Amino acid sequence: MTRPTVAVVLVVDVANVMGSRPDGWWRDRLGSASRLLGQLAGVGSLTLHDENLVFERILAVVEGKAKGAVGPDPVEVIRATADGDSTIVAVAAEVVAEGRIPLVVTADRGLRARLPHEALVAGPRTLLDALG
Repeated sequence: MTRPTVAVVLVVDVANVMGSRPDGWWRDRLGSASRLLGQLAGVGSLTLHDENLVFERILAVVEGKAKGAVGPDPVEVIRATADGDSTIVAVAAEVVAEGRIPLVVTADRGLRARLPHEALVAGPRTLLDALG
């Protein structure tokens, strides 16, 4: 049986995904964020709840010491002007307003509660598994 395919806009909470891997990211936040952005460029889809999600766009929100990170195409880097969570909420709302479905990757429960109800949510492990 083939899985249904849904086109979504991937919105990544970079700080939260970085923080889910104990790889020394705290010693070099900028370098760690840059490596993650590079990995995101190679992911075009993932499976969530038996649906194949294909990414129309990849938006990565960076904050703090990682704000200088640069991502390769097709990753669009969004630099949070205040806190990352508020930026992610605003980005997800913009995606919904465009008539698209955001898939927000974060483990932050407080952030998840603030997202538009149309947003899909996945934890960092789901994304990291897709990255390989």
